[in-house]
Amino acid sequence: MIRNNVYVHGNNISQKLSSKAKYTDRESVLFLEEIIHKYEVWKKDNLELKGPFKNSSLEEIQEIVYKRVELLNNYKDFLDIQKYAEHFDSRSNLHSSVLEEFMYYLFKDIVEEISPNALIGKSHSFKDIFFRSSSYGSMVERPCAVIEKKDHDFSIGISVNAEMNCNGSQQNEVHIWDIPAIAIECKTYLDKTMLQDVSTAAEEIKLKNPNAMYIVVAEWIKLTENINLKKYKVDQIYVLRKQKNTDREYRFLDGYVKNPIYNDAVMHLFILVKDFLTSDWEGGVNYGLQNGYLL
Repeated sequence: MIRNNVYVHGNNISQKLSSKAKYTDRESVLFLEEIIHKYEVWKKDNLELKGPFKNSSLEEIQEIVYKRVELLNNYKDFLDIQKYAEHFDSRSNLHSSVLEEFMYYLFKDIVEEISPNALIGKSHSFKDIFFRSSSYGSMVERPCAVIEKKDHDFSIGISVNAEMNCNGSQQNEVHIWDIPAIAIECKTYLDKTMLQDVSTAAEEIKLKNPNAMYIVVAEWIKLTENINLKKYKVDQIYVLRKQKNTDREYRFLDGYVKNPIYNDAVMHLFILVKDFLTSDWEGGVNYGLQNGYLL
């Protein structure tokens, strides 16, 4: 299985600890050393926990998913305490990267079971291709292809090696890109601007790979009832805490109740992905014509 930066949260901490420009003060170093100690325990516990797998029973899936959620809640409760939350702002990606790494732990075993060649983790997915030769003389020698790519927080798919050449030419071009079956964007909170951005990304993926699924996973949302969710091109939006976003400073006031990450929301996410990865994607005009309906 090809793993692309699957320990993204751990790498984030390590990069901060090794930085010569930022987070070099004594307090930052102390905080990061405390965090990485707790992180290593979280990582070890998740790697030792196996499953769920493709043929796991619903009871087995629930038991393992609930255990992973318990581990996640324990780690997030530690990381979200006031001193860490205030010291490392959203630009540090320290907090948001936890969800990205959790996606790997949640799906690693079923993906590896399906194929040892599968791609999992961060990806630079195929977005578009165009051809830009410097002259006609260059054009007849090689394609001069330029591949546009789009980064995704987490994806499950395949890495493709494409070799191109022009008729009669011996010059080959080799391009490598990722094709996601499922792309998941991970957000600490989701607002309208973010939703518009991910909807555009989802639409771009599906123009080139119509079978792809695009999911957004957030802890909180910052949306109102005035939002028409049906117009956005994402397949599902998960709000794991079932809670609207509040500004960070309010979360530390007396009386504020922070919801946990809910078992049933993560369970729904896992089942959705599992069913998608193990189902038949057959489609197209000829297939639909047999039934009398095309979509």
